[in-house]
Amino acid sequence: MKGFVSSKLHPLTNIGLLLLLLLATFCVGSFLVMVLNSLLFGVGMQDMGNVTQRPADYPNGWAVSMLSQGVLLLGGLGGAALALAALTGNKLTDYFIPRRPVPLSWPVLAGLIIVASLPAMSVLIAWNASWHLPEWATAKEAQATAILKTLTNFSSPLRFWVAVLVMAVVPAVSEELFFRGVLQRNLVQWLGRHGGVWLAAIIFSAIHMQFQGFVPRFVLGLVLGYLYEWSRNILVPMAAHFAQNAFQLVLLYVQQRQWTATEFDPDSTEVLPWYWVLLSLGLCAAGLWYLYQQTQAPRPDELPTEMHTLGSRGVAVRRADAPTPAARTLSHDGVDATKAS
Repeated sequence: MKGFVSSKLHPLTNIGLLLLLLLATFCVGSFLVMVLNSLLFGVGMQDMGNVTQRPADYPNGWAVSMLSQGVLLLGGLGGAALALAALTGNKLTDYFIPRRPVPLSWPVLAGLIIVASLPAMSVLIAWNASWHLPEWATAKEAQATAILKTLTNFSSPLRFWVAVLVMAVVPAVSEELFFRGVLQRNLVQWLGRHGGVWLAAIIFSAIHMQFQGFVPRFVLGLVLGYLYEWSRNILVPMAAHFAQNAFQLVLLYVQQRQWTATEFDPDSTEVLPWYWVLLSLGLCAAGLWYLYQQTQAPRPDELPTEMHTLGSRGVAVRRADAPTPAARTLSHDGVDATKAS
């Protein structure tokens, strides 16, 4: 499929185009948000900022904020990522899932790894929370915390399920398409695997503008980035991202409903007991090592013929005892490029 722009642009040019598309999709998303909020809740353009910044002060503040966040994330980040893939003439499956579909166990295990990492993450959360921030950063952090506390006040089961959709499903899809599927893809092509994954994780954490959560979110970005690099299937980091957000929402809902006899604070920044931290580190290391080893193992369906295996740098390697077929190579993204013999 031929695109409107070349599919062979330099990675930095692709990133520049991505930012332009992001500006366009956020403008479209913002217009759609204003129309929907005006029709559904009677909130005009002039009041939109006040409602989303102080949702607790307005009767429809929760609904307006949820709708705005969902539309802007899905239409802005997700829309820009999909638009870039389409403009460069790529099929979406080839662009975001360049390898054959992975087993169901991969996204499931990826989600379990993220959930198991929470005790270990408590060390980073406590350390990051102890940072002394400038006054303006502290004020912004307090404002973000107040907004989040309002949005995660689940006075009814319906509110909980809406929050799961807007705060777990939508970010998992839109942010992974944008940060891993497009941004990291181009950064890796420019800087190499590790440089691209680390820089994408830094940008992923910084763009959330939550300073006391920068380090834990950066580490989460690293894990999600390597899960995508190893699997070459966007559904794997999507599953892990969803598990991270959904599990925390479930903890909040359980705590608010007082369904457990044990009191716990999901918003606590204290370090969990050391044995939980060690167990968490062990489980995460074992899970990540297992997935990494699985990605290195040759798969019979990786290429159109069983006489090829996948090398560590994505190069198709023919078995020594196999007859010589037409030469095939794989690009960094796993796309089969066949050359006539």
